[in-house]
Amino acid sequence: MTKYYLTTAIDYVNASPHAGHALEKILADVLARYKRFSGEEVYFLTGTDENSLKNVQSAEKEGIPVATLVERNAQKFISLAKALNLSNDDFIRTTEKRHLLGVSKLWQACEKDIYKKTYEGLYCVGCEEFYKESELINGLCPEHKTKPELVKEENYFFRLSQYQKQLKDLISSDKIKIIPESRKNEVLSFINSGLEDICISRSSERAHYWGIDAPNDPSQKIWVWFDALSNYITALDYFNEDDKFIKWWSEDTQIIHIIGKGISRFHAVYWPAMLLSAHLPLPKTIFVHGYLTFEGQKMAKSLGNVIDPFALINEYGSEVVRYFFIREFSTTEDGDFSVKRIKERYNSDLAQGLGNLLSRILTLGEKYRQKISLNCNDLQNLTKEIENEYHKKMADYCFNEALARVWDLVNALNKFITDHKPWETINNAPQVFEKQLSTLILSLGKVALLIYPVMPETSQKILNLLSLNSRESEWHTFKVQLKTAPPLFPKI
Repeated sequence: MTKYYLTTAIDYVNASPHAGHALEKILADVLARYKRFSGEEVYFLTGTDENSLKNVQSAEKEGIPVATLVERNAQKFISLAKALNLSNDDFIRTTEKRHLLGVSKLWQACEKDIYKKTYEGLYCVGCEEFYKESELINGLCPEHKTKPELVKEENYFFRLSQYQKQLKDLISSDKIKIIPESRKNEVLSFINSGLEDICISRSSERAHYWGIDAPNDPSQKIWVWFDALSNYITALDYFNEDDKFIKWWSEDTQIIHIIGKGISRFHAVYWPAMLLSAHLPLPKTIFVHGYLTFEGQKMAKSLGNVIDPFALINEYGSEVVRYFFIREFSTTEDGDFSVKRIKERYNSDLAQGLGNLLSRILTLGEKYRQKISLNCNDLQNLTKEIENEYHKKMADYCFNEALARVWDLVNALNKFITDHKPWETINNAPQVFEKQLSTLILSLGKVALLIYPVMPETSQKILNLLSLNSRESEWHTFKVQLKTAPPLFPKI
């Protein structure tokens, strides 16, 4: 059994969650559920980033204490995880004591590479990062389209430059595997341009006295990215280095970070360098997904073009939202959001596709009103072919393509019913009918298993209606009596 430690990025709580946050969390949950269903041991972490200057500015704009804003919005992200039916094992908040203690410990573990100097640079609050003039686009941050502020002060720096060759070797050799290849090439290009030491603190005054103090120096607050990246180990109680930390942050654990493309540099360069400095194990994989866009622009709170995920869940239900986000968008490219497309996907794929298939099979079983043995091999080759391709696509993080193959099977089963007209054989050829019905039940049961990572509740509902359990090896021993049920997905 392989151990998998899966993490998402932690989200700023300067505002409510938007649909882009939901996309990443669903991607991670699909991977977690898939690995668990495949018999692997999984620990799945998500959480919130609460020590950002963005949070301070949002609180000041509202005229409320920072702690009040952080608490209010953090609860919204916790609620979103529940509304999306995430299977996360933990939710880390960076204002927790376990995090504060762990961050200070990591800082001290990296102390040989930390020094203090006066620095002047262009700082984007949105990114919480300094930029070179050459990295700006028309003088604006490439990510947030805002003008960085000129900052000059004495701060602590981390000797990132010391790790340039080591990082290049690790990423080039795929010891730290970056998916997709295009993101790997971007990271290598950044490394090859020459790594400079990075600023890892800001004055407490500029931080408005919000954040974690640098050890033994309350005049400085730890840079939010040094703080935030540490969550992957502080959630495992790095401070005490107990059994949980030893088990999940180890050389023999598949540590996978699931992140958006805008923060690949932090995870693929800064974070491994910090771990190397502290003599800690490195992540094995950094999976970089695309953005959810709206009318061609990245969905972001700062741009004011966000879609409320709670509204989508209230309208369509979490299962439909999960299905849409996985089926509609490539896992590695940007995808443009559209409410119209949700309705189209719902009606074509779910109502007329999967829901109609289940209804047709249940109706056939109800008309026959006899128990049947599951002993049919028809459609076996197609089902096996699709299953093999599904697992290959899942292993390659192409979740949308894996789901598309499952719907190829759904469509083939609906076509099988249309072509073979099993209702015509119920009375005059009952043995043929039993064989056809067995074919449909077994194949739909397979569909239910394959959609489990994306639609766990729908998967279980179908298995229950077919009187099957989640252990396919036992299906041949089952006798089933089908009963009709309300539509799985009523057309809208």
